[in-house]
Amino acid sequence: MNERTFRVWRGDADGGDFAEFDVEVNEGEVILDVVHRIQAEQAPDLAVRWNCKAGKCGSCSAEVNGMPRLMCMTRMNLFADDEPVTITPLRTFPVVRDLVTDVSFNYQKARSMPAFAPPEDLKPGEYRMQQVDVERSQEFRKCIECFLCQNTCHVVRDHEENKPPFSGPRLFIRAAELDMHPLDARDDRREEAQDDQGLGLCNITKCCTEVCPEHIKITDNAIIPMKERVAGDRYDPLVWLGRKIFRKDRTA
Repeated sequence: MNERTFRVWRGDADGGDFAEFDVEVNEGEVILDVVHRIQAEQAPDLAVRWNCKAGKCGSCSAEVNGMPRLMCMTRMNLFADDEPVTITPLRTFPVVRDLVTDVSFNYQKARSMPAFAPPEDLKPGEYRMQQVDVERSQEFRKCIECFLCQNTCHVVRDHEENKPPFSGPRLFIRAAELDMHPLDARDDRREEAQDDQGLGLCNITKCCTEVCPEHIKITDNAIIPMKERVAGDRYDPLVWLGRKIFRKDRTA
């Protein structure tokens, strides 16, 4: 057991500042353990969101020494013994109080995305897919909606004005999953992602992939393939001609 210094942001939407706590840390503990000890012994009114403490609910997202992380999965041995640990709320979303932020932006964007459209000639229970098709999209189903990818994406992190047209990496993997789904009846997923969700604003810096606690290859397996398919649909001369002939050019 050793004593460590923690700087925790305290405040609300009107402003705040850092409060410093000297806390004893045990071997094998994670950041969330320390936050709970601060609540129990020094600051019972400290607001923090958490649920499972197992890295599966995505609730305890915060920034630890400037890096977006899940507090329940960030072990104390990542930091040097003499290194102060600074904990701040997610920077991209409005602060409610202390370490709790308002992430409703992400749910609003999710509601605007067209849901899975089942084929008209099949009833529930009759859906059949090849295993390879299941495996392609299974990676994206691992998302726990911690919104660390949304938080670290500089398109909205540094530019508040981009929030209305931009859905972000969490929603792009959902769009990619539906676009590659063999039973989804909609054929405009790519156009929807490009025109209505702001796919074109992403410049594939891979910062979203770097912070994903589920190790989803957001950029390589979802965003880049979606961009390539959009480019193929819009700029491949044969596809362009087919759209003109069959009057399916949505962008015309």
